[in-house]
Amino acid sequence: MSATRSPSAPAPISRWRVFLALLRRDARVMRRELASFLISTTFQPLLFTIVFGFLMPNMGLVQGFYVSALLPGILAISVSIASLQTVALPMVAEFGLGGEIEDRLLAPVPIELIAHEKMVMGVLHGVLTALFVFPLTRLIMGPVPGLTLAHGGMAVAVLILGCAAFSALGMVLGTAISPSSVSVLFSAIVGPMMFFGCAYHPWQGLSVVPAMKIAVLANPLVYLSEGLRGTLTPDLTHMNLAISMSALGLIAAAFWALGLRTFARRAIR
Repeated sequence: MSATRSPSAPAPISRWRVFLALLRRDARVMRRELASFLISTTFQPLLFTIVFGFLMPNMGLVQGFYVSALLPGILAISVSIASLQTVALPMVAEFGLGGEIEDRLLAPVPIELIAHEKMVMGVLHGVLTALFVFPLTRLIMGPVPGLTLAHGGMAVAVLILGCAAFSALGMVLGTAISPSSVSVLFSAIVGPMMFFGCAYHPWQGLSVVPAMKIAVLANPLVYLSEGLRGTLTPDLTHMNLAISMSALGLIAAAFWALGLRTFARRAIR
């Protein structure tokens, strides 16, 4: 009489496959909501482009080289808002009353992997926004003195570091803010970040107000704006590229690690 054979155990599912499945799921949602996403993240920066990058130069109210400083700043604002908003707002909603995050927390992978996927998705949203905003901004502004793509590789590196920094910041904020406090995210954090992020003027221009020049260094948008200026309009005054890229890398690493901790703490709670 032959021995009874036990049913074979199912093969373990690799974490990489689960990660890609979660990424494909969010990418599918992004494709369905692409139009509304681009409008919500780029509408205001494009309005600034029309007013400050097209109307005012043509009226002679600002010098032609102002658009050279403005274009990288508009690009920095667009990608930072896109990366931050893509992570922060869903986190606030999914950890809210609906509890929509629970189905992904039940996946057979560490909780931190889900946080990694969310932040990677924020980086992809930021890069997609850059691909949309850059040519459109260039079209609206017309000829931009000093603009060059000769350092395109460095510009992409700055862009990805910036997207990672703001995506991770979005994770920290999204897991710390309650649904009833979402308005605080934009009125007390995003708004000041945009206006004091050296997006509309070079950082070196703040030399006339030394205290402000030092204070704004706490704003990560400063390093993204200046890094893009250093790669897209390198002939203009800008922060040392090594400093801006190093700062973005450190900020991205710090917020990424903190975002993993706050996500895990909120998920367990």
